[in-house]
Amino acid sequence: MRSKILYILLFAMGLSGAVNAQLNNYKYIIVPKKFEDFKYINQYQTSTLTKYFFEENGFEVVYDDALPVELANERCLGLTANLIDGSTMFTTKITITLKDCNNVEIFKSIKGVSKIKAYDESYREALQRAFVSFAGMNYEYEPMDKQDSKEGAAVTVSFKDDVKSVKETKEHVEKQKATMEEQVYKSVEPKPTNIVKAVSEEKIVPAPTGTLYAQPIENGYQLVDSTPKIVLKLEETSMDNVFMTDFNGNNAVVFQKDGKWLLEYSENGKKVQKELNIKF
Repeated sequence: MRSKILYILLFAMGLSGAVNAQLNNYKYIIVPKKFEDFKYINQYQTSTLTKYFFEENGFEVVYDDALPVELANERCLGLTANLIDGSTMFTTKITITLKDCNNVEIFKSIKGVSKIKAYDESYREALQRAFVSFAGMNYEYEPMDKQDSKEGAAVTVSFKDDVKSVKETKEHVEKQKATMEEQVYKSVEPKPTNIVKAVSEEKIVPAPTGTLYAQPIENGYQLVDSTPKIVLKLEETSMDNVFMTDFNGNNAVVFQKDGKWLLEYSENGKKVQKELNIKF
């Protein structure tokens, strides 16, 4: 309960800027090919998905066995990611942490939860929801003072603030042999491209305007206009006033900030926010 209250206070006080500035001091995110809570290399595609989702949020990401020379010579330029697996028999629960070169925890995400039965899909969804914590940061590397780097002068914050949609991907796969003695690691990842997938304009629905009325449904709300017509369905998350939704066929988020309700989604690879007038 105390932790929940702390999250709400952080949200209200707008400490996201402080956390963002803190992460801006690090140039790289280091992703292990095997996380501590997992038995095998890239089990359930956790490493490739983690790397992909960090890159989607603007970070420069490398695997722990492929460090660039700059980072190998100065490990304090990077933060090492870890996945804390708190899953039970029927629920997948993932939390992301980032530690600096002195093993000090700099950042801890919200807990991503999924109840999908298939493990690969369940871990993908749980990771996607945990990465909501990194949305809205607008990360940009800013070199920190060398003395601060040596002293590890950072404050640990459990972050619960702005959110954005996280793109699902099925392109990340790991090809490996079945036994630990004959592990072969081959990462197949999407490569950057300037090609934008054409989308039929008739399928693109503009963000809803006018007053929307929230009607309670199982696990959340449905928003209807004055017609009445169902415009959006909001799925509750573990965070207060933060809902997952589907907009134009992609994952999106509806959340409250500074007393306003915002719809955040991706459009042609860019983050877009639209204000909603919701009556509960």
